[in-house]
Amino acid sequence: MKELEESLKEHFGVEAEELDTIRGFFQPLTLEKGEYFLKAGHYCTHLGFIQQGIIREFLDFEGKEITKWISGPGSFIVDLMSFLFGRTSLVSYQAMSPCILLVLHKEAHRELTETVARWAAMESRFLAKCFAVLENRVINHLALSSAERYAQLMTYDEQLFQQVPLHYIASMLGITPETLSRLRAKRS
Repeated sequence: MKELEESLKEHFGVEAEELDTIRGFFQPLTLEKGEYFLKAGHYCTHLGFIQQGIIREFLDFEGKEITKWISGPGSFIVDLMSFLFGRTSLVSYQAMSPCILLVLHKEAHRELTETVARWAAMESRFLAKCFAVLENRVINHLALSSAERYAQLMTYDEQLFQQVPLHYIASMLGITPETLSRLRAKRS
């Protein structure tokens, strides 16, 4: 729960005196390897915080799975379009290892908004950060070479390469597994 508290402070700007109240709205959830947090075509009814494990976000494009992102401990996961606007998800979220999460269900989210006066402002800050991260990823994907994107991911999370099958990482980087192998060989 300490990791959640630190992330709430960092991403939402939560004050220490608000933590007890907010923490009470999050419920534990465990996922086995291969289990889904959310499947494409369904509605996202909860926001998750990963305490342990790895979750892959992917979409099916013309019969081919494309990895959108891979999240590990300390990350929030949610399909914002689905959670906030009631649309079915285009993305699936699947556990790549046994996972322990803390989740905020949509009903609890509404109640939290009514209970903690500053929640709406804190949530706006979180959403702004989410969009800034997304914008940065799009810019990097357009402006950086595959070698630069690979180097950036290595700097960001080198352990990911030992925990996740490389074809998922290649997909996330927008390159082929063969290109990823060449980049890895050059770096060694």
